[in-house]
Amino acid sequence: CIGIKLPKALKSGLLVGVGFVGLSVVTALLTSSLGPALSKMVEIYGLELGIFDMGWPSAAAVAYNTSVGAFIIPVCLGVNLLMLLTKTTRTVNIDLWNYWHFAFIGAIVYFASDSILWGFFAAIICYIITLVMADMTAPAFQKFYDKMDGISIPQPFCQSFVPFAIVINKLLDMIPGFDKLNIDSEGMKKKFGLMGEPLFLGIVIGCGIGALGCASWQEVVDSIPGILGLVMELIPRITSLFIEGLKPISDATRELIAKKYKNSTGLSIGMSPALVIGHPTTLVVSLLLIPVTIFLAVILPGNRFLPLASLAGMFYLFPMILPITKGNVVKSFIIGLVALIVGLYFVTELAGFFTLAAKDVYAATGDPTVNIPAGFEGGALDFASSLFCWGIFHLTYSLKIVGPAILVILALGMAVYNRIRMTRKDAKEALENK
Repeated sequence: CIGIKLPKALKSGLLVGVGFVGLSVVTALLTSSLGPALSKMVEIYGLELGIFDMGWPSAAAVAYNTSVGAFIIPVCLGVNLLMLLTKTTRTVNIDLWNYWHFAFIGAIVYFASDSILWGFFAAIICYIITLVMADMTAPAFQKFYDKMDGISIPQPFCQSFVPFAIVINKLLDMIPGFDKLNIDSEGMKKKFGLMGEPLFLGIVIGCGIGALGCASWQEVVDSIPGILGLVMELIPRITSLFIEGLKPISDATRELIAKKYKNSTGLSIGMSPALVIGHPTTLVVSLLLIPVTIFLAVILPGNRFLPLASLAGMFYLFPMILPITKGNVVKSFIIGLVALIVGLYFVTELAGFFTLAAKDVYAATGDPTVNIPAGFEGGALDFASSLFCWGIFHLTYSLKIVGPAILVILALGMAVYNRIRMTRKDAKEALENK
């Protein structure tokens, strides 16, 4: 229906399908290899924090198994169409799976307030802000990553870390001499040789985690290091399948819209961040942050969330951070560290509302994915650790009338600013092309 010939469409579909299966298998490998060792660490060191890490599959199940989730796709597609018609966005968001993030914020607001209208309000506000952010970050995203022309990332978890990245990046630039630490993934390979390779780092960090959670060195050698090294090596190869499969779909969608609608130049096709999580800097920084995050979760005062299952999704923190840091490993690590520290407190603070929603969904569906163990509350880094989720929830639920008014002003203000910004950019380009 978008004009791709059958053989090409079939090949694209197969490549995307293989990519999704491959990514699921690799993520499951990571979770299954880390899980026992991390659980053993919890047992050995008595790390009882009270909030059980349900992982993103549980958050997605909560999102889609609610009244908000049942209608989130048509509602958001309607908002996207309206924004395209009013020229307040140029992103056509076809990343339908990740609509669960918008359903999630809507679901927890719905259960907290007992109002489906407030639930949809929160979801729509989050969607509008995310589309504008996708437009604003698209040029840097397309410039930094290879083969990403005409693509943006309208995924709120990734976009929510952009404010952290911009502020911290500017602060780091103000530190005298910090610019000398301009080390990217290629620089690490040149400077440290084999030790700078994600594959080698995966094996080393795997040995460290295994040493803390395995009964013998034989267990360590047999499991974690090899799996972590395998994950670091396979993810870039799998993401290349996504790119090869989704690029023709993106190009054809953009061409179809250009034929059907006038003045549709400059459109971006919104796609999943899975396209770019294989970047070496993302792999290196994510890997380094796994043991650091576990350590911080244990020592941070007031935190009650110990991330275990969520660690497999660490890669999704960085797709929109890297274009801001230009792939600098040190900057990306610091930004990720700050974002995760704040995120742990966000998850802790929202755990009661997550638990309320999860228990209701489990009672209605019996889905074991959302079954929280007795004596625990539930939580997940994705999407509950994001600034968008925490901020929109409290402005909608906690501040009642004032909070929603602030959100409406913010969302509409961003949309209008986006239209003005894009109009001025078009006018400037038109003058330059004369």
